[in-house]
Amino acid sequence: MFRKTYLEIDLEALKHNISEVKEKFPDYGYYFGVVKANAYGAGIYCVNAMEEAGINYFAVSSLEEALSLRKINKTAPVLVMEPICFEGLDTAAENNITVTVDSAEYFDRMLAAGKKITFHIKIDCGMNRFGLTDKKDVEHIFKNADENLRLEGVFTQLSSGSGERFEKQMKLFNERTSLIDLSEVKIVHIDRSLTVEQHKKLDFANGVRLGIVMYGFAKTPPELSFRRRLFNKITGKKPPSPSKLLLKNVFRFYTEVLEIKRIKPGESVGYGGMFDSKEDSFVAVLPYGFADFSLIGKTCVYIGGKKRDIIVNYMDVTAALVDSGVKPGDKVEIFGDELSPRAASRQAGVNVYKLITSITNRVPRVYVENGKANEVKY
Repeated sequence: MFRKTYLEIDLEALKHNISEVKEKFPDYGYYFGVVKANAYGAGIYCVNAMEEAGINYFAVSSLEEALSLRKINKTAPVLVMEPICFEGLDTAAENNITVTVDSAEYFDRMLAAGKKITFHIKIDCGMNRFGLTDKKDVEHIFKNADENLRLEGVFTQLSSGSGERFEKQMKLFNERTSLIDLSEVKIVHIDRSLTVEQHKKLDFANGVRLGIVMYGFAKTPPELSFRRRLFNKITGKKPPSPSKLLLKNVFRFYTEVLEIKRIKPGESVGYGGMFDSKEDSFVAVLPYGFADFSLIGKTCVYIGGKKRDIIVNYMDVTAALVDSGVKPGDKVEIFGDELSPRAASRQAGVNVYKLITSITNRVPRVYVENGKANEVKY
């Protein structure tokens, strides 16, 4: 690594989080590790650590992502959760990749072409994104699957895990699968990270998909933010129950001070005078910009345990106000322990999903496990 800007991934924390979910929710036979979007920004390299911790099926959003996973792990089951183009089916079959079927027409086309592949049926329960809505189409696929077109699973995507919306979704799922015997399906996976804690386990479900929870984020953090507590107090809303999962942070985003500039009152920093100094100031030039972190903004970083305000963002570098004690080579935390990813996401005005997936592949991932670090470039 020549430019000391990197995302550190704590594999021990990752494995802890998976073990924590399995301990709190032990009654599933299949624990899917959702590793779409380059494993939520953590990098697909971490799939083997996930498998060690008990993930026994992986899920991605595209065939391209599945093929990237296959470079790291040749044997683990992999499901592409979104429909793939018909021309990609042979590639999926050759690489032992399971596909999603969400229309009778697509299934009939596979059947007519004599395709040999494993698939899961997706049911639309109100997301109106992907999935079957006609129970007769579900029955048709179920009855016509054979040793070539192997039906392995049925699943859906819940938009909510509690309340009237959840009840409506489950009513739709039950109605749209009413003409098939779910007990004859090997894997039925309904819940995901942010719904599994919200209701009792469904008797017919034996799979659960773990996404954001693996990376250290539950639906409700152990402690609500001051803003959320104030909002609940003003509106009279009852605060949600805190998660019972004791999760660890997986992500730490670091860089270092590249140079220090001393500027005088009246001098400016950046194109067109992005920052005008009103006093003698020290500016740290940091080697990362919006080409590395698309959600970068004029927020803050931490150097030497102290909060430092960002004053200018460029494509490749960032400038922060510091003091005379900061030197070139000092380590800089963009987020991690001093500024948690969740707090950083609040500063950026986005959810934590957008934060961690906004770190581009220009940034190397450094995987830390048992005291050893391994750098991987994507």
